[in-house]
Amino acid sequence: MNLRALQTIIFLVISNTFMTFAWYGHLKFKDYSWGKNLGLVAIILISWGLAFFEYVFQVPANRLGYKDDGGPFSLVQLKVIQEAITLTIFMIFTTIFFKTEKLAWNHLAGFLLIVLAVYVIFKKW
Repeated sequence: MNLRALQTIIFLVISNTFMTFAWYGHLKFKDYSWGKNLGLVAIILISWGLAFFEYVFQVPANRLGYKDDGGPFSLVQLKVIQEAITLTIFMIFTTIFFKTEKLAWNHLAGFLLIVLAVYVIFKKW
C-alpha cells in the first residue's frame, strides 16, 4: 500500500469517527448532566460543529485518494472504502456507547457482504 492510500484510509477513519459522533452521539447527551436540558437547536449546533471536523478530513481524504488527483483509487473504490469504514466505526461506536443495542447475526452477515463488496470492487476481472 502506498503512502497516499494509507493517508486516505487514515483520514477516512478519522472523518467517519467525527461523522458517527455527529449523527448518533447526541442520542447519549441526555445521559450526562450537561446535556439533560439541551434543546434541539443546541444539539443541531453541536452536531454541526462535529460535522465540520468530518469534512476537514473527508475532503482531503478524497483528494489524496482519487486517481485523477494522483491517488490510487477510482471514485467507486473511494466510496466503497468509505462505506466499509463507516460501518466498522459505527459497529465499534454502538458496542461501546449503546450497551442496550445488540448486534445480531444478520447485522454481522450484512457487514460481511459489504466487505465482500470491497473485494469485488477492487478485483481485477
